[in-house]
Amino acid sequence: MSKKSKKQQEEFLQGRKNDYTKPEEFKILRKKTIKELIAPSGIDTTNIDHLEIISNVTRYARSFFVSSLPRMCTFPELFRDMYLFGDINTSIYINPIQESRSQNELNRVINELETERIVAADRGNINRESTLGQKRYEAEQLRDEIAAGYNKLYEASIVATLFAYSLDDLNRYTKLLSTEMSKSLVNIKSAWAMQEDAFKSNLPLMDDKIKRVHTFDRRSMGTVFPFTTSEVGHPSGIPLGINKQTGVPILFDNFHNSLTNYNMVIFAKSGAGKSVTMKTLISRSAVLMGIQSLALDAEGEYSIVAESLGGINVVLSPTSKTVINIFDIETEVAKDEITGRERLVLNVENKVEDVTQALLTMARGSTRSQEVNELTKQIIAESVAEEYAAHGINSDPNSLYEATNGRLDGNMLGKERKKMPTIGSWYRRIQNKAAENTNQDYNFHYSYLLKVMKQYIREYDGQMAYFDGQSTFDLLDGTLFINLDISQLEERFARPLAQQILLAWIWEKYVKKNSEDRSKAAKKRVLVDEAWMLLPYPEAVDFLNTMARRARKRNVSLAIISQRFQDFYEKPEAQAVLTSSDTKLFLAQDKSEIQYLKEVFKLSEGESNFLITCFKGEGLLKVGADSAIIQIKPTAKEFEFVETNLNKLAQMKSRKRRQEIY
Repeated sequence: MSKKSKKQQEEFLQGRKNDYTKPEEFKILRKKTIKELIAPSGIDTTNIDHLEIISNVTRYARSFFVSSLPRMCTFPELFRDMYLFGDINTSIYINPIQESRSQNELNRVINELETERIVAADRGNINRESTLGQKRYEAEQLRDEIAAGYNKLYEASIVATLFAYSLDDLNRYTKLLSTEMSKSLVNIKSAWAMQEDAFKSNLPLMDDKIKRVHTFDRRSMGTVFPFTTSEVGHPSGIPLGINKQTGVPILFDNFHNSLTNYNMVIFAKSGAGKSVTMKTLISRSAVLMGIQSLALDAEGEYSIVAESLGGINVVLSPTSKTVINIFDIETEVAKDEITGRERLVLNVENKVEDVTQALLTMARGSTRSQEVNELTKQIIAESVAEEYAAHGINSDPNSLYEATNGRLDGNMLGKERKKMPTIGSWYRRIQNKAAENTNQDYNFHYSYLLKVMKQYIREYDGQMAYFDGQSTFDLLDGTLFINLDISQLEERFARPLAQQILLAWIWEKYVKKNSEDRSKAAKKRVLVDEAWMLLPYPEAVDFLNTMARRARKRNVSLAIISQRFQDFYEKPEAQAVLTSSDTKLFLAQDKSEIQYLKEVFKLSEGESNFLITCFKGEGLLKVGADSAIIQIKPTAKEFEFVETNLNKLAQMKSRKRRQEIY
């Protein structure tokens, strides 16, 4: 609003004020009270089993009280399902019982139990006699503990109010809640004909109007407290979001030493805020903790983050001049198992396997041809190994370099880096081996490889020749954010293939640069966006699993983002990625997905219902054994580069322009 319009409004209000002769008539212009601002328009209390809360959007509420409990209350799972059951409020009223009253009540109970035990014995009811004897013993033990000051009795009443946007949903949720609580031998009853009093009891007014109390001792009293709302996170880290249950910021350190690994997975339906969440994590981690991140960008959403953080954005497309050489191999620093000393090693054997896996995926193609078998793999692997040998590359780190007449180039004095083998040179080797082949069993496989692999060869103008040739760039250490944009590649096959090849290349060029000594290693994160694309390709899944297992050793976090959890569920070999991830974030889910998440991650009914109904940016965060309801809110400045909704971006820019004008 402009200054002029504010002045006009003040003049209008002053004029209206002067028009009134009675002070009470001017009350319509006063500020509203807090109560008026937060209270609904009205509450319909005419129904005996629920309330109707009338506001902009009508809601229905039903209040319950705990009617019975198991004989032995165990900590801490007794009330967990109720506390986490979606849109529900719970109040607990606790009053300590005086010691004198406790002793009198327990003595009365002990006498009654003994009388009943004697009657049961006279009637020959051995089972009942034994049960009553055990109860009397427990009551005597509790009485003695209280007398000695080791224990104490409490009266507690528990009231809960469940909310829904329709009466049908309220009835359905009521049934589900009752079923879930009965599994723990906890019975709840609707506050029949007492809905108004029960609802008021559940308001923050400290007034228990229904007083349905149960007796607890000090140990069992612990089962009542909502320990499920304990804070999740770490003593230090980045502010990832707000705990919606407590209102406390959640600090998250992806590399905290309490974690068994540094990997994380994010699952959410389209539009739930996956990319916004990850961009927020990347940017805050970079600025506040200096964590380096690299993204495999399947949808072209992270280039603006690279620009904002002063990073690097690389676009891989059929028309770009960018080349990624899958044969690139790097040395790595490894610890000697005996001495503990670091030494430089070159693992050619592992690299041959990685390249072979990538070439197998290429050979199978988008049709995942069954013609490719172990014999095909053998031919590929032998030819890959021969390529490295032909370039003089072996387990000796020095074999990566050649003499340069005293020039300083690369990592060694007087030596420069050799050119690496390429897919093109490997293809020519296959041509020569096919021409020389005399084994009839090999003929088909050579012929097949020569035919299908031609599309990857630059000499033949292959449509996917961006993997053939010497790499045109390197991954610079110390860069806060590197984005590898593959969004312009064909989605069905070219993109998943690029993901697999780039993962292997990232391992060589990015991950292996880190020392195994955490005190020397930089903190790095590798993000795989839309990871579900990899799942149809066995070699890609295998490498993803391998990377997930090996990442922690290099102080690297592998972050997996996907919207189709069912694909992971239906592919057991892909679930290893999930078990290798200590941090899990679930944002809003489709109903079709929630059952799989519930089964795999042991979600409660309340957690499942929440994930179906929650808003964008809200979700369930699990860090190790702890969990919390989180809300992720980027700042206004962050929104300028994390928001992916084009309409929202246009609105924000429009508002910014108006603010600048006025």
